[in-house]
Amino acid sequence: MKAIILMAGIGSRLGRSMPKCLSEIPGGETILERQIRLLRRFADEIVGVVGFKKELIMESYPNILYVYNPHFTTTNTAKSLLCAFDLLENDDIIWVNGDVVFSEEALEKVALYNGNAMAVEFKECGREEVKVVVDPDGFITRVSKTIKGVGEAVGINKLSRDSFQTFREALRKCDSGDYFERAVEMVIEKGHKFKAIDVGQGSCIEVDFPEDLATAWKLFSGDRNDER
Repeated sequence: MKAIILMAGIGSRLGRSMPKCLSEIPGGETILERQIRLLRRFADEIVGVVGFKKELIMESYPNILYVYNPHFTTTNTAKSLLCAFDLLENDDIIWVNGDVVFSEEALEKVALYNGNAMAVEFKECGREEVKVVVDPDGFITRVSKTIKGVGEAVGINKLSRDSFQTFREALRKCDSGDYFERAVEMVIEKGHKFKAIDVGQGSCIEVDFPEDLATAWKLFSGDRNDER
C-alpha cells in the first residue's frame, strides 16, 4: 500500500508563518512526524504533496517522496491529491490530510479495511465540517461540507486498487476549487462503495485554529508508548 499526505495549503487560520504540518504536538513530534511514523506501519512508500514553504517540509523530513502542487494558492485538495495520483501506479492507497492528528487505532481501522473507506466520527457537526450520509449498511452515499450528515469525515481515507483509475479520472474532472470529497461522490455514483469506518470521538483532531492545537495536546499527551 502507498500513502499520501496532503500538506500544500497555506493554513493561514492557525496564525503561524510555517506550514501547519510542522506544528509541535505531544511527544516531541510535529504533526507530520507523527503521521509518517504511524503510516510506515501500513505503507511501503509515502508521498507528501507540498506547496506553501515546501523547502521547510522537505528539508525537515527528507526520508519520504514529494510532489509539488505549483498551483497551491488557487486549487483545493482535489488537485493536490491528483498530483500524487499522477505520480503513482495502480495500488491500494491511503491518504490523510496533513493537518490531522489521529490515533494509531483510527488509522489501523481504515488501513485494514478490505475496500474503499473513510474514517468517520459519528456526531452532530457544524457548518465547516465535512459531513457524511450513510445507507443502512454503513456505506457512504454523500460526503460534503454543504449537506446535513450523521457524522464528520475526519481526514483518513483508503482507496482499493480496483477503484484507482476511476478515482483518478474523477479527480481530473473536479474543478480547481473542489475538495477531494467531490471525487469520492463521483466514484460512488459509478458504483464504487466507500465504507464509513467509525473511529470513535476524540480519535482525530483537524488543526485549523490555535484552539485545535491545544485540543490535540490534551487528546494525545502521553500517547507515545509505542516505538518510534
